[in-house]
Amino acid sequence: MLKDAQVKTCSSEKQNPEEGHLDGRNKASCCGTASVSAKPVPKLGVGRSFRVDGLDCAEEVAILNKVLAPKLGGEEHLAFDVLNARMTILDSAAPLPDEAVIRIVGDTGMTAKLWDASSADKDHAAHLARQKRFTALSASFWGLGFAYHFVETGLSGAVGLFSGHGQSAMPTVEIVSFLLAVVFGAWLVAPKAWSAARRLAPDMNLLMMVAVMGAIALGEYFEAATVAFFFALSLTLESWSVGRARNAVAALLDLAPPTARVIAADGSEKDMPAADVTVGDRFVVRGGDRIPLDGEVIDGTGAVDQAPITGESALVAKEAGDEVFAGTINGDGSLTIRATKLATDTVLAKITRMVSDAHSRRAEVEQWVTKFARIYTPIIMALAVVIAVFPPLLFGAVWSVWFYNALVLLVIACPCALVISTPVSIVAALAASARSGVLIKGGAYVEIPSRLKALAMDKTGTITEGEPEVASVYPIATDEAGLLAVAAGLEARSSHPLARAILARAGEIQPAENTRTVPGRGVEGIMDGQAVWLGSDRFASEKNVEIPADFKEQIERAGSTLVAVGNKNGLLGLLELRDRIRADAKEVVARLHAQGVEKIVMLTGDNQRTAEFVADEVGIDDVRAELLPADKVTAIEELTREYDTVAMIGDGVNDAPAMARANFAIAMGAVGSDAAIETADIALMSDDIGKLPWLVGHSRHAMAVIRQNIMVALATKAIFVALTAFGMATMWGAIAADVGVSLAVVANALRLLKVEKTA
Repeated sequence: MLKDAQVKTCSSEKQNPEEGHLDGRNKASCCGTASVSAKPVPKLGVGRSFRVDGLDCAEEVAILNKVLAPKLGGEEHLAFDVLNARMTILDSAAPLPDEAVIRIVGDTGMTAKLWDASSADKDHAAHLARQKRFTALSASFWGLGFAYHFVETGLSGAVGLFSGHGQSAMPTVEIVSFLLAVVFGAWLVAPKAWSAARRLAPDMNLLMMVAVMGAIALGEYFEAATVAFFFALSLTLESWSVGRARNAVAALLDLAPPTARVIAADGSEKDMPAADVTVGDRFVVRGGDRIPLDGEVIDGTGAVDQAPITGESALVAKEAGDEVFAGTINGDGSLTIRATKLATDTVLAKITRMVSDAHSRRAEVEQWVTKFARIYTPIIMALAVVIAVFPPLLFGAVWSVWFYNALVLLVIACPCALVISTPVSIVAALAASARSGVLIKGGAYVEIPSRLKALAMDKTGTITEGEPEVASVYPIATDEAGLLAVAAGLEARSSHPLARAILARAGEIQPAENTRTVPGRGVEGIMDGQAVWLGSDRFASEKNVEIPADFKEQIERAGSTLVAVGNKNGLLGLLELRDRIRADAKEVVARLHAQGVEKIVMLTGDNQRTAEFVADEVGIDDVRAELLPADKVTAIEELTREYDTVAMIGDGVNDAPAMARANFAIAMGAVGSDAAIETADIALMSDDIGKLPWLVGHSRHAMAVIRQNIMVALATKAIFVALTAFGMATMWGAIAADVGVSLAVVANALRLLKVEKTA
């Protein structure tokens, strides 16, 4: 095969028309290129997993890391899926019995049990129901106490509760109501706060409990109840928002119907669970029904809506031999399909798992918020002590007043809104991108496209359509039929796009024997007892065969690819293969430039003149042609030295060394290749480079939302800190503002669930 790699070791992977295969993104090239070190990413499920009740945000992740990591050999041996309240101890960790893990987690105020996927949804629902129940009880007793006060004192007395502290003594009934509101509001928080106090690791739970207990000590029962209720409400909203994002991801899997109408051996049809259908089984999909499994159409014609997988808006015609995907919708007409994958291995199932696990790779901004909260909370505790002690000591101020102000500071300083805003935004952005046919495999890769400065693009299958055709045949030492017979014989067992084009033109095929791929050059073999070869003009030169200059110039000027075919006696002839440039390629490049991408480079193994022809047509800034896979790595390394953020887009397998060297990698046409889905950081689920500008725009939108949330949270807290310093803030106002900000940032983050039509 032209410029291919060793077929025996790589034939199962998707191939690039210009260079050899790779086993995957983080493996050495099987065609001899330099090995590529893997990006170390903890993988959920590779080890022991636990369901952790109370694991709702990064705050709890930090706690679990602190108590477990020293016993396991470091934080790198732990992985967390906050979306599903799942903690995984990787196989690389030091031995620690399950019972010990459960006990240690229990000491933090959270509870753990071994992960059971079948009960996960039920556990999520039970946890949220418990939070709702305690929050509702706290609200009820808070309302009862307030109503009693209103009846006893009238409107002015009720308003007086909100006017500040230092109110007159309350009736016992009212005090009991407010204390019960505190008990139920703090019921789920107190164990975590006690754990934080014992570990001398102050967190937002401890901040709230200190504020509540301090208010009770001052006799401010109404404010203590208000703080407890609103904080419980805030945590319930946090769980709800995470659940909302989780449901958006789960909705992807729900696209596939649970049953399939399977055709039995005797021709009868019966409905059976899709999970029970095996590879090779035939099933029928009627017009308007969703397709339950990945498969190949063996009978019937129709048009399928593939938007749930690829984001394509137009229906895609399907007939015998075409591939279909679970979760897509059959239009008019009935299709008979042969299952090619189990329900657990469909493209849809893989997408769902990847999106669900994606935030184990956290964005830099998410990590920054977590680190900030760790430093911020102890500082606030220290500042509260200063506010409580210094004014009375230095200026003779009233102790109770400044102790109250210190409690107000603790309340408003709670980092809850700040901590929850970022992960909810990231998960919402991940779910929205999946709906749009762009699979982003981690929070880090939601953020990084927003900073894209340089983009390296493969040519074939990326800028061009990747389905070349034989445009011309130039026989020299044989006739056209003989030339095509040799070329097709050498390519008989290849699925390479150029090979498919040659095979389609040749018709009947006599496979060559003892074929051997010469990495980055071509392929050799034996036909009719004679050594034959096929490859690039560079391969021909290495065999001391000269390509006629007029033919070479004519082919390259047309932007076509030259394929030389020969034997031991010399050149048998030339094939001209032409690949169409994508219709929207020029517009996409222009949009990327308009978005601030400073340099777009084509990296290709094709000849210089053909590459320049394509680049000129599309508007690409720079061309580097006639590259081997290792040369592409060098080109990416040069770009990363010049630009802060560099991306590489290719087929996700053959370009893997270069993709691994880039800051992030994008795979084209992931639907057509399992390997591509596993390889890149981002996969475009259809061969649509129009998704590139969308990706950059979506990333920038997500980062804008995150920045908005951080600024709103910090600004609100700064205002109340200033008011507190002058004794002008109240505890109930502080907690109301904190809950209000939490609501605002969650609502703002969930806006990202709506897929933008343009970017």
